[in-house]
Amino acid sequence: MNIESKYDPKLVEDRCYKFWLENEIFKSVPDKREAYSIVIPPPNVTGVLHMGHILNNTIQDILIRRARLQGKNACWVPGTDHASIATEAKVVNLLAEKGINKFEIGRESFMKHAWEWKEKHDGIIFDQLRKLGASCDWDRAKFTLDEELYDAVIQVFIELYNEGKIYRGARMINWDPKAKTALSDEEVIRKEVNSQLFYVKYRLKDSDEFIIAATTRPETILGDTGICVHPEDDRYTHLKGKMAIVPIVGREVPIVFDEYIDKEFGTGALKVTPAHDINDYEIGLRYKLEVIDTLNEDGTMSEAAKFYVGEDRFVVRKKIVKDLDAIGQILKIENIVNNVGYSERNPDTVVEPRISTQWFLKMDELVKPALKAVKEGEIKIHPQKFVKVYNNWLENIKDWCISRQLWWGHRIPAWYTADGKLAVAINAAEAVEKFKESGVDVRVDEIHQDEDVLDTWFSSWLWPFSVFNWSGDSENEDLKYYYPTNDLVTGHDIIFFWVARMIMAGYHFTGKKPFSNVYFTGMVRDKQGRKMSKSLGNSPEALKLINDFGADGVRVGMMLASPAGSDLPFDESLCLQGRNFANKIWNAFRLVSGWNTELKPMTELEIQAHNWFESRFNEVTIELDKLYSDFRISEALMVTYKLIWDDFCSWYLEMIKPAFGEKISEESIKICRENYEKILIILHPFMPFITEEIWQGLPDKRGISISFKNWPKEGKINGELLEDFKFNMELISSIRQLRNDNGISFKESLNLVCSIPGNWKVKESLVRKLANVDEVITTPTQILNGKSLIIGKAEFIVPLENNVNKDDEIDRITKEIDYTIGFMKSVESKLKNEKFVSSAPEKVVKLEKKKLSDAKEKLELLENQLNTLKLVQ
Repeated sequence: MNIESKYDPKLVEDRCYKFWLENEIFKSVPDKREAYSIVIPPPNVTGVLHMGHILNNTIQDILIRRARLQGKNACWVPGTDHASIATEAKVVNLLAEKGINKFEIGRESFMKHAWEWKEKHDGIIFDQLRKLGASCDWDRAKFTLDEELYDAVIQVFIELYNEGKIYRGARMINWDPKAKTALSDEEVIRKEVNSQLFYVKYRLKDSDEFIIAATTRPETILGDTGICVHPEDDRYTHLKGKMAIVPIVGREVPIVFDEYIDKEFGTGALKVTPAHDINDYEIGLRYKLEVIDTLNEDGTMSEAAKFYVGEDRFVVRKKIVKDLDAIGQILKIENIVNNVGYSERNPDTVVEPRISTQWFLKMDELVKPALKAVKEGEIKIHPQKFVKVYNNWLENIKDWCISRQLWWGHRIPAWYTADGKLAVAINAAEAVEKFKESGVDVRVDEIHQDEDVLDTWFSSWLWPFSVFNWSGDSENEDLKYYYPTNDLVTGHDIIFFWVARMIMAGYHFTGKKPFSNVYFTGMVRDKQGRKMSKSLGNSPEALKLINDFGADGVRVGMMLASPAGSDLPFDESLCLQGRNFANKIWNAFRLVSGWNTELKPMTELEIQAHNWFESRFNEVTIELDKLYSDFRISEALMVTYKLIWDDFCSWYLEMIKPAFGEKISEESIKICRENYEKILIILHPFMPFITEEIWQGLPDKRGISISFKNWPKEGKINGELLEDFKFNMELISSIRQLRNDNGISFKESLNLVCSIPGNWKVKESLVRKLANVDEVITTPTQILNGKSLIIGKAEFIVPLENNVNKDDEIDRITKEIDYTIGFMKSVESKLKNEKFVSSAPEKVVKLEKKKLSDAKEKLELLENQLNTLKLVQ
């Protein structure tokens, strides 16, 4: 067989993926097998693959490929999100470059441009996911504005409206001045920023007395309609019934008394701007204060402000401070750090609280099944630390502002008459019928549809069942078979935006959970701990990484540093480690493919090696199944990595490798190839390309693709054999290290003498071959000139021709004693920790106790050894 000397992913990966697509390896249709389904967290339609996508989709692909190997009918549904705010902003900017204004061309023309943009960019991220190896059923790809998904969203809106859960009203909302749209609370990112606190003097009416109120937003002074103090604040009790004068505008406003005020904070007096602060708004409602909206949609001052009209809010902030200071109404300015809300979609834009008429969804009833599902374990969250975060948000949830002042998205199915009467319906004709039912006689041309669209998340919260063409009460074949889905893999940053809402929607509209498990990935950071971003220039291009290291290398690199739910400190060297691992696997393939064979009996060592690896593999299989079930995917990779690199390549192949110029038995190579196939199968979810390429090159492969091989089932484990080999491997490693430390070539054979017996079995053929030991003397003999090795509870001496420097030996053993004492202290500390002993699995506690027992025995041997050396001196 002609095998390339080096593995080149560039020659393999495109060809391999084409093979999978041509043979419909990823295609899934309902059948009699157990279903396993995952829906992709839909990336923005205009998105490109970034490091978070690589992490998230690698984990999904690992799970879906393992499910195929387990014989399940695995279905991974891909899709993209229309991303209202982000996409509309891109299209608006594109048109602006051509001198076109969105509002001048109108909604219909704008939507044509938006769809052209979508068609041009749609599929870019899919192509990139294919480069990563994502084994999605691409025939099932969905887009959140697809007709059937659009219909589901409109149906859900109408159903919730008819249930009284959706309502329209004027409320304080979060406003994005750049996107010119409302945002939900979850779309506001709080950031600590350096700011200033301005202490402003408000003159009392008909008095020379002032009351001082502090603010970080002096531009809002133009909308002040009250001053609020605590009713029990002795400093201000004499001001009951008094009026204050708002500086600059000269407005007379009442001084009101409310227990909301913290007497100890600042001056104890709060300027009240009901139109631009949620807490001020609530105070304004209680005391019937005037609401003056001083801001336009774009963050400039409105006509209602009367001053600085048309100027940007932040420009006005500087101007008004200067003007206030000029008239002596700035008492002082402090530099502070405070929390400021920024738009999640426009990270450089400060969000403004604003009174606005919007559509809202009541959440109080919807949250109950979602809380119960996680509390009772019907839906499991991994890692568990996020359960508390999930519960806390749901227990304190507010109504969801679901309308957005955009054109790209699901248009709200509400129609209005000229005098403002409202009907919610699928289309205008149905709206006319509803108006008539309520006694309003109108024609289609006399009503108009709501201009707003729904929050993007209002479509994606239906994703787990809408992708299977859900349409109310009727269940189609796909929905019956694939829903509920199995596992959801996503970032913990959208636990509120998406995960919790999907759970609510699943129970409310289908009566079932949307998935059984939620696996939260961490955030990808650079090695300095900074969040990766284009602005910092610390985020590598995903496709460049794949080009440099191969998709398998990148996948391994991401997973090596990706504990569940913890942030990932990414370094390109991890991808290099992944590429090196691919080369190791390829070299092993070349090795076992290049051995010449003959018909002869296996040696005793070959038989022992095969039996040992079988037990070791079965031991790892059990561990892997547990790690997968606990969603400890990174650990599953490490276990697989060590089995292949250490156990298979470094030990097993060396044990059975024929001597130079000799041939291996046909039976032995047959078993070896079977073992190699088994490790390819458990590696396949992590490194699909190289495993498929090698499997296709195996001489006795069965079936069209490794994708459908059988995941190993639980097999027999010879615990005694594993312990024996562990002991002998440690002995061999110690002899090799002794050679290295003393400059002894591996070509030079050594003898091995037992000094102090232990409960062990030296496998002489193994030690002879892998440590180049000539004679193994198991009868205790005193050797004065040699190096001591302590392995477990046994001591060995390697006689050396040259005199051993006793001082060096004393120094070495002393250091080993110090290390052993330190190790014992760390284990003892762990065992004294009641929390660890009570919460850790029993086998883990037993293992720690065994470590301590073994260390004590080793310490005793070392101390005896040290005393002997000192006596000899």
